[in-house]
Amino acid sequence: MPASAIVKFIYRIALLVLFATPVLAENFSVQSATISKIGNGYIVNAEMHYPLSERVIEALENSVPITFSQQLELINSVPLLGKYWQWQDVLWATELRFELRYHALTQQYVLHSLDTLHHQTFPTLESVLNALGQIKNLSLPPEYLTDRENLILNLRTELDLHALPTPMRPGALLSSKWQLTSPWVAATWP
Repeated sequence: MPASAIVKFIYRIALLVLFATPVLAENFSVQSATISKIGNGYIVNAEMHYPLSERVIEALENSVPITFSQQLELINSVPLLGKYWQWQDVLWATELRFELRYHALTQQYVLHSLDTLHHQTFPTLESVLNALGQIKNLSLPPEYLTDRENLILNLRTELDLHALPTPMRPGALLSSKWQLTSPWVAATWP
C-alpha cells in the first residue's frame, strides 16, 4: 500500500472522528450554595442551573416524566495529616426529588415534589427550570451543628435515570445526552 493511500486513509478517519463526535450538552451545576444562621438553627439556600439536552427535552415533550434529584450531605471532616488527608464521616444526608411533566393538552409544565406531594404548574420550560433550581430556607438538622468547625455541606443535582420508563433506561444509561450530573459543591458557612 503506497504511503499516499495510508495518509488519505488516516485523514479520512480523522475527519470522521472530528465530525461524528456529538456535541455534549452542558452539565447541571450548582451556581451558589450558602448557609445562614436563623435563631438557633441554620438554613441553606442554593441556586442550580439545569441546561437540558435536546434528547431530554424531546422525551419531556412526548409526555415522559423526568425525575430530578437534589442531594445534600453534611460531612464531618477531621484532618489527620493536615490538609493532605482527612477522615470524612457523613453525618446526615437527604435527597429532594422532583418529577417534571409536560401536559400537551394544557401546554403547561407540572413540577411535582415527590417528598411533599406539592405540585406547581408553569407556562414555559425556562420558568419551571428556574423554579426547580431554587432551594430556599431548607433547615439543617440542629443535632449535628453544635460544633461546626469541621463541617462541610455538599450539594449536587442529577437526573434520576432509574425513574425513566423501563424501555428507555438502557439507552439513557449508555447515552451521554442523558448524563447530566453536577459535581459536588461545598456550601459556604456564615
